[in-house]
Amino acid sequence: MANSPHVVSVTTESFHQVVVQGSHERPVLVDFWADWCAPCRMLMPVLASIADSYGGKLLVAKVNTEEEQGLAAEYGIRSLPTVQLFKDGRPVDQFMGALPEPQIRQFLEQHLPRESDQLLARAQGLLSAGDLEGAARMIEAVREADPENDRVRLLEAGIQAAAGNNQAAQEILDSLPRELAEDPEVVSLRGQVSFAALRDESPPESTLTARLEADPKDSDARYKLAAHLLARSDFEGALDQLLELVKRDRAFNDDAGRKGMLTVFAMLGGEGELVSRYRSRMLNALY
Repeated sequence: MANSPHVVSVTTESFHQVVVQGSHERPVLVDFWADWCAPCRMLMPVLASIADSYGGKLLVAKVNTEEEQGLAAEYGIRSLPTVQLFKDGRPVDQFMGALPEPQIRQFLEQHLPRESDQLLARAQGLLSAGDLEGAARMIEAVREADPENDRVRLLEAGIQAAAGNNQAAQEILDSLPRELAEDPEVVSLRGQVSFAALRDESPPESTLTARLEADPKDSDARYKLAAHLLARSDFEGALDQLLELVKRDRAFNDDAGRKGMLTVFAMLGGEGELVSRYRSRMLNALY
């Protein structure tokens, strides 16, 4: 371990920076171990070898559970060794026991970046720039290079959403494999598609504003107005309307105000000043 630049020991004090924040830049494999655990000692050199073979694309963070019992409790560690994989600030998968190297590599392959992901990033750039045809052509190149890359379907959903084909986008999202269901990009796109569909089915923004001026208790108008505001990227305005809905009418559409705010938080990446401010306001309104 000492000879590998890709394996580090972490404590409670360094865990957030190294693991939680660090996993936004590259996947972090967290090895929960103890001195008395013989399988843990067997696993250590295997993880170090794997980390070295990825050449910096993967970090192994080691947590001594005897010294960091709080971390072990926080992440639900009940047996050793337990190895959790962190991506985008959260644990996304885990395995227990001293697995052989081929099984660990198989475990990692479904989570680590692939060469075709670079092509997908270029396609995403074209989509963000509004070049839907260019993005679609790039997707075909990705499909030829790596037909097993499920994220191709996610980008196809994004193209359909950008073209206003919300139903087609929703069908693609519903067909994604289970392991992608909680991916931040999927959650964000689901929210975008859901609110876009609501906007398309709603009266014009001016009509909804007039309805609210006439009756501030019109929850339906308030919720649909939030969808219009999101369509033009007025996230703060939409959160204001959804927060007001939380305060006024929790029962509306099965707690749609609170659920809508959570969806917008996901669309914003789950962090940032706006998310922190409105999450605090939402909690104050709830409790």
